[in-house]
Amino acid sequence: MKKLLSSILLLLTLSTISFAQKVNPAKWTWSLSKPNPEVGETVDVIFTVSIQKDWYLYSSDFDPDLGPTVTTIKFTPNDSYETVGSLKAINPSRKFDKEIWNGEYSYFKGKAEFRQTVKILKDKINIDGAYDSQSCSDVTGMCVPIKGAFLIEAQSAAAKKTDDKKPNLDSLKAVEEAAKLKADSAAVVPTDSVTSDSSAVSGDALTASDEEKPEETSLWGFFLLALGGGFVALLTPCVYPLIPMTVSYFTKQKGGLQKALLYGFFIIAIYVLFGTIIAYAFGQAAPNFISTHWIPNMLFFIVFVVFGVSFLGWFEIVLPSSFVNKIDAQSDRGGIGGIFFMAFTLVLVSFSCTGPVAGTILSLGSQGQILRPIIGMFGFGLAFAIPFTLFAIFPNWLQNLPKSGGWMNSVKVILGFLELALALKFLSTADQTYHWHILDREVYLAAWIVIFSLIGLYLLGKIQMPHDSKLDKVSVPRTLLAIAVLTFVVYMIPGMFGAPLKALSGWLPPMETQDFVIGGESSSVATSSNADPNFPKKVKYDEFLKLPLGLHGFFDYKEAAAYAKQVNKPLFIDFTGHGCVNCRKMEAAVWSNPEVKKRIENDYVLVALYVDDKTELPKSEWYKSKDDGLEKTTIGDQNLDFEITRFNGNAQPYYCLVDPNNDSKTLVKPRAYNENIEEFIKFLEDGKAKFNKK
Repeated sequence: MKKLLSSILLLLTLSTISFAQKVNPAKWTWSLSKPNPEVGETVDVIFTVSIQKDWYLYSSDFDPDLGPTVTTIKFTPNDSYETVGSLKAINPSRKFDKEIWNGEYSYFKGKAEFRQTVKILKDKINIDGAYDSQSCSDVTGMCVPIKGAFLIEAQSAAAKKTDDKKPNLDSLKAVEEAAKLKADSAAVVPTDSVTSDSSAVSGDALTASDEEKPEETSLWGFFLLALGGGFVALLTPCVYPLIPMTVSYFTKQKGGLQKALLYGFFIIAIYVLFGTIIAYAFGQAAPNFISTHWIPNMLFFIVFVVFGVSFLGWFEIVLPSSFVNKIDAQSDRGGIGGIFFMAFTLVLVSFSCTGPVAGTILSLGSQGQILRPIIGMFGFGLAFAIPFTLFAIFPNWLQNLPKSGGWMNSVKVILGFLELALALKFLSTADQTYHWHILDREVYLAAWIVIFSLIGLYLLGKIQMPHDSKLDKVSVPRTLLAIAVLTFVVYMIPGMFGAPLKALSGWLPPMETQDFVIGGESSSVATSSNADPNFPKKVKYDEFLKLPLGLHGFFDYKEAAAYAKQVNKPLFIDFTGHGCVNCRKMEAAVWSNPEVKKRIENDYVLVALYVDDKTELPKSEWYKSKDDGLEKTTIGDQNLDFEITRFNGNAQPYYCLVDPNNDSKTLVKPRAYNENIEEFIKFLEDGKAKFNKK
């Protein structure tokens, strides 16, 4: 019963929001860190955002090209102040997203704070400007653009002393008038308090699944990945034979158990030290640069290729023997220092096998939160320390260990293939960011199909690498693993012809990069365009805006409405955004359904209106909004204003079906984010039926 009531409440909430309601999930306030600063003094302008429960706000300190709308605050220059440095976001949370953005973003929940340092130049202080950001809901999946203006008027301490007895009515009136013209809803208080606030309409959001405890979930998952990597590295020929040798040394010594525990502790500590150095070197700002810029991604690509071919047996990566021998000599000194250098020697001696695996974890960790390299190396080191410690406590277990042999080189070779597959991900990231089109989706898939096919053939003994032992028969475990790998290969093959492969969506380049499609996007475009000779060959803004799934349509409402009148079809208005996660999810999960896609193509004229596009329009097309009095100068500003003033909504995704001859109201109630395919089909069918009855 509780689940039923919860479902009903959720549906009521969604329906209330979906049916043309403006959402106001954030309230902005601003103030000076010192009410009456002296001329020449530097102070902070403090922006505080109160964020409603189950909503979050994107921060200002991640790559603006990643996707979500980065919070920006623009100051209008004047002679009473000057900005010093850049805007600072105070302690935002961070998350690395693989599936949608393939990069790290930062965000706030509950409360956000931004600071901009300014230098006071005159006694009378006038600081104004505008803010632009996005807020999203964990529950409904909606995203709402946040835009507004701020205005602070104050006076220096010296001016205040001479002006304390004068009424401040003129200044207050000027502030109020300016706020009415420039802000969504700004309330200005007397200048001595120097604060103002605004109930702002806000923008883009994550879903509950994306956002629930992101740091804990992300770090825990990465720890388990690193722990697994450490256990795999133990099975390589550089490490596995050392286990019985090292354990037998400790079991023969007085206090061997304590020394073995200390040995394991030092192994972990050494790897954590490496992780700490990486975290310190990269700092807070570097992860986003590393995850999106072509230089680190190409560097990682090259490194992973080198690691991969080394594991395949082409050459061996080793540290200088003189350095290793010097460290090993220190292990003879005894005591705690000797045990530390024994652990250090193990780390160095095993580097040729563990280096590529540890390097993979460090490279992945460097793209996320600052703790990830440390957590990763802790997990990797823990996996190394566990067997040495446990076998020292239970030496009889050594008798159950599989004997060393050619199987260890097989582990190393398989890791080599996986390193090559992973290397392509870094090349793909750089390729997508800079539009090189070296590694489009079908090329990427072809490479993975070949690599994993080679793993399957290798497991079955059909191919051998330089350091392999002769394989007379294939064991049952190898056969089962080969079946799993080759099943994965078969799963990937339809992707070459346009299948979405949703399980790999976070790893593959986007579908729009794929040219070789049979019965997919490319053919659907050709069929639709050829079926309607009146459809224009070029539409406004199509040089930089694209529709998903090969659909054809428009990006300008007036152009779309004119065409819809010409062909006598209703309009399907898609209020969307570049940084709208749930817009992409709707396209992948709902629009891709053949029945949905067929109806959009055949029954409607599609127009995608991007509310966050920053392309500035010619000055002749600018206008002042009747909603907030602000001048709308970009494609996104005008599309959002159209959504607000015409349909009383401000969230995305937002789908409206209208008659182009009478667009004052929708044919049926608009829809927001909801992945129920049957309901979406009914939505389209009802709109078509209503249009045909006119």
